[in-house]
Amino acid sequence: MSNGGELLQIDPVELQFPFELKKQISCSMQLTNKSDNYVAFKVKTTNPKKYCVRPNTGIVMPHSSSDVKVTMQAQKEAPPDMQCKDKFLLQSVVASPGAAAKDITPEMFNKELGNYVEDCKLKVVYVPPQLPSPVREGSEEGSSPRASVSENGAVNTSEFNNISRAYNEQQDNSSETKALISKLTEEKISVVQQNNKLQQELELLRRERNRSRGGIPTVYVLVIALVGILLGYLLKRI
Repeated sequence: MSNGGELLQIDPVELQFPFELKKQISCSMQLTNKSDNYVAFKVKTTNPKKYCVRPNTGIVMPHSSSDVKVTMQAQKEAPPDMQCKDKFLLQSVVASPGAAAKDITPEMFNKELGNYVEDCKLKVVYVPPQLPSPVREGSEEGSSPRASVSENGAVNTSEFNNISRAYNEQQDNSSETKALISKLTEEKISVVQQNNKLQQELELLRRERNRSRGGIPTVYVLVIALVGILLGYLLKRI
């Protein structure tokens, strides 16, 4: 939310503090000079001991902006219903061309002297603090990677990308390994089945030979033997 007068536009006009007990909290507002004049400003508050404003007076040059930082001192207890009754008043007045902060005087903001002074009232609002998402110290197996969060709540994008890439590679390698193991297992089962079938056929031929008291052709026996040797070699490799 912003407020615009003839001299300065103030953004925002509602000072929001992420309230936390025993912690100093700051927020900023931007003053934009929309005029062709040098504009002097002054910031007042109903509770000067509680807040520190930097700068509390200054000059904004024509068609330029200036930032003001408001810091709330650490509070020992929270107000009822988190409602704050503190108020700020920002006054602005046309200054002499080329004026600087050292040229500002209290008389410039005195309306009784006939000076045109713009007033803008600012409310103070307490909002819940933005807490970073918890990150576990060590990732569990099978869990997805998460971005790390720095002390100020910013996400380390580069580190997150590296973790994500490593995680994806690990998942790809795991999938390839499982597929290879499954394929080798199927091949092993097939070889064992073929070996058992050949053994059964050889045993059947032996029985037929004994019954007929005849002999098995030498070439067939050699073929069976070579196949058995080849299957044994494949089984050792698997």
